[in-house]
Parts: sequence; structure tokens; C-alpha cells
Amino acid sequence: MIEPALRLSTVKEYYFSKKLKEIDQMRASGINVLNLGIGNPDLPPSEETIDTLKLTSSEQGNHGYQSYNGNKSLRQAFADWYQRHFNVVLDSESEVLPLIGSKEGIMHISMAFLNPGDGVLVPNPSYPAYRAVANLVGAEVTDYNLTEENGWFPDFDEIEQHDLSGIKIMWVNYPNMPTGKPASIEDFQKLVNFGLKHNILICNDNPYSFILNKYPKSIFQVPAAKDIALELNSLSKSHNMAGWRVGVLVGNTNYIKPVLTVKSNVDSGMFLPLQLAAAKALNSPSDWYDNLYTLYEKRRLQALDILKKLNCTYSENQSGMFVWAKIPDGYNDSYDFADKILSDFAVFITPGMIFGSNGKKYIRISLASKEKDLMEANERIK
Repeated sequence: MIEPALRLSTVKEYYFSKKLKEIDQMRASGINVLNLGIGNPDLPPSEETIDTLKLTSSEQGNHGYQSYNGNKSLRQAFADWYQRHFNVVLDSESEVLPLIGSKEGIMHISMAFLNPGDGVLVPNPSYPAYRAVANLVGAEVTDYNLTEENGWFPDFDEIEQHDLSGIKIMWVNYPNMPTGKPASIEDFQKLVNFGLKHNILICNDNPYSFILNKYPKSIFQVPAAKDIALELNSLSKSHNMAGWRVGVLVGNTNYIKPVLTVKSNVDSGMFLPLQLAAAKALNSPSDWYDNLYTLYEKRRLQALDILKKLNCTYSENQSGMFVWAKIPDGYNDSYDFADKILSDFAVFITPGMIFGSNGKKYIRISLASKEKDLMEANERIK
């Protein structure tokens, strides 16, 4: 038996992987479990996007290897998208790097900039991949707290109590997952100032900026951000293309180049028809985003009704694909609360503790749940 690499001992099986097995077993036994936990968009992309994929897939010359830095038309579409929606100017040749999903960008950035023992600032609570990837590359993780009392934003005075001399990367994620906290330009300015002060690369993971958010924001709306920041974005949530695996990394060419070096040794480019279809999606008219907003707003109202029935409390100032709420008193933690909801009503809701200890008393409902499932969950709990 060949033993797995020691680095795998630093990560565990993803919580959802284990929980979905339990849900499958319940369904196999005849229990109709409603899964309100996972942010997997249930809607299709635009018809124009799908038609472009069909058409370009039938062309004989479109099936070969592609360049590592993406097709020119896709890079330009991303640059135009940033200009149109964020008023951010990017050089499509040197400041835009298409990715096979933005999740791979977390690994590529980490491999490009982190040596074993280098420090990484990871928010608590946060997307588990930030910590998992840091552990896989042998970096040292330093948690920083996000709390409801501080508006789910970093407390820089508290962070600066740590020795920051070995820190190279700080992961941030606004609009935030799981808390739904949107960031203002002033918030992004504070992050950029912190990065410049301590020479720490600020990496903003920004896939939720178009979900329940009338005014999308980018960290690059701060003038000095290109000196110290990178930003990941994705078509997964904003264009219902999660399974298509199309993302992007944008920023200063001096930060993009090392990531491209890693990427060019990992994959062999993205299927050209996917890139051309993604470019079409990025040129969707404003009513595409308006319709998506309207749909998710209806779902959010249903989710909030569920939370009220469960005696949970929540902030009205949330954006993104989830609703984050505090559980009532009387439970040890959100695992206990979520398990009780699953047991009593056959409704699965995500416990906040999977995102970190600061999620101990919180749960999360996904708005990627169909409206009929949200309505059914409401009826069961009522």
C-alpha cells in the first residue's frame, strides 16, 4: 500500500460531501428531504450563451488545445464587463487571466506566492477552501475574526496584535460568504491601506457581486488597489454557469504573471467554445441581471419566512446567494440546530460552524433552492 502524501492529513472530507451521503440515505428510505444548504444555481444561462456553445462546438477547428492565458475575445469580454459594471479599466492582454473556475485560482495564487512556512490571513468564518489550500501548500494560517458586532468586517487593530512580518496573503471575500455582508468603497480602501502598510497581498474573492446587489463593487474601484491586490470573479453565480467552470483573475500584470506560470504547468487551456459562450454571457444586457435580482428577491422572502418560524434573527443588509441568521438560544451550536431541523422537518440547512468557530451560533440558507422547495419547507415548519 502506497501511503498518501502527508499534506492530505491537513485537510478533511468536505462537510457537504458527508452530509449529502446522509441525505441520500434518508431519501432512499422514503424521506423526502429538502436541501436548502448548497449554493448550486438551479437556473440555466441565457439562451444566447447556450446557442453560442452549440454553434461553436460544431465547428471543426474549435476542438484543439488553447492558450494558457485564454482566448483574446474572452479576455476582452472580461475587461469590458469590468469597465461597464465596475467602472474599472483593465488591460485585457496583461491584467486579465481567465480560469477554469475561480476556485482553481485560490490554489494557483497560493502556489505562486506562498513558500512553506509563509503566513496567510484567513477570515473566520469563511469559505473553507482558503484554509484548506493554505494547508496543502504548507503555509501557516492566522485566523482573523469577523463578528456581527464589527459588521462582519476585519478589526485591523485586533489583527495588528499578531506578528505580521511573515504574512504574504490576506483572503477577503466581499460580498461576503457566508454572512452576506456587502463592502463599501470605504471598506475596500481600508483593506488596500492595510495591505500597503504591511506589504500583504489582498486577495478579494468576488463571485457574489451580482446577486441581490443593485450596485456591484470591485476592490479595484480603489485607485491604489492594483499595487497590492488581486481579485477573483466567476460566472458560476452571476450567470448560472457553475458547472461550466469559467472564472477570472484580474490585477497588476506583475501579480498575474506568477499565477500564469503555475497555471501553464497545471492545465492545457479551456475548451474554446466554452470561452466564446462565456464571452457572450458577459455581454448580457442589464435586464438579465434585473431578472435574476427579482427571482432571488422572491426566494429571499421565502427564506426569511423560514428563519422567522425558526425564531432566528438576521440582518436586512445582506447580498449574495445565501441568507445568514443567528439561531435561537438553547442549542449547543449550529450543528445541533441544523440536525434538529433535518430530523424534525426533513429540511437541510447549513450550519455556520463549517465556516469557522465564529459561525457557531449561525445557520445559512441557500437561495439556489427552488421556490417550491422553500415554500414546502415553510409549510412543514409552520
